[in-house]
Amino acid sequence: MSVPEVLLWVVLPYVSLAIFIGGHIWRYRYDKFGWTTRSSQLYERRLQRWGSPLFHFGILFVLVGHVIGLGIPESWTEAVGITEEMYHVAAIGIGAIAGFGTLVGMAILIYRRRTVGPVFSATTRNDKFMYLVLALTILLGLSNTVLGVLGHEGADYRDTVSPWFRSIFYFQPQPELMTAAGLGFQLHALSALVLFAIWPFTRLVHAFSAPIGYFTRPYIVYRSRNRQLGNRATPRGWDRVGGPRR
Repeated sequence: MSVPEVLLWVVLPYVSLAIFIGGHIWRYRYDKFGWTTRSSQLYERRLQRWGSPLFHFGILFVLVGHVIGLGIPESWTEAVGITEEMYHVAAIGIGAIAGFGTLVGMAILIYRRRTVGPVFSATTRNDKFMYLVLALTILLGLSNTVLGVLGHEGADYRDTVSPWFRSIFYFQPQPELMTAAGLGFQLHALSALVLFAIWPFTRLVHAFSAPIGYFTRPYIVYRSRNRQLGNRATPRGWDRVGGPRR
């Protein structure tokens, strides 16, 4: 293996993974108030109503497809009766739909962010760079899917990219597998590694947030200054200002 190949397919993945994990820990400890999507829903809703579901549901299916394609060995799917032909037909079909949905949703969101004044004013350089890397990663992944449909992509990613990906987590990296992969797969992998490295420092951190506290927090107490509440019973959660404490 040459030095560039080792740097690209051994060193860079571990550096990206270390930044991804360490960056999230640092962000959570020292920037909890910045751990947010910086939502712009108040500024505009019509375009967001279409773009946001398309992008988020699309990227969810894309993520699930990558987890299956990269994490599950070919022998496992064959063991449960899924032939290689069946797998590729399903992967290409669902992947193409999910990829195009993600791309269209992202295009709508970027158009909204560029054309709606208040939303554009709230867009930082960090956001612009993140959108650029994310769009490039999606486009490269979708192009690989299209090339797979047309039969122009040479190596099968399940024989090259997938075992290389798993070898990183086995701590037995096999860079020669990525060297044998097609150029499209290599560029997609490199853009994904860059995306994971910048992830903790962008608004993408909200992907690891879940409003679990909403289910356990106490109700909000509202107080009224009007002492003449009529004949109705005081609703639960309301209390008169200056009234007796319960």
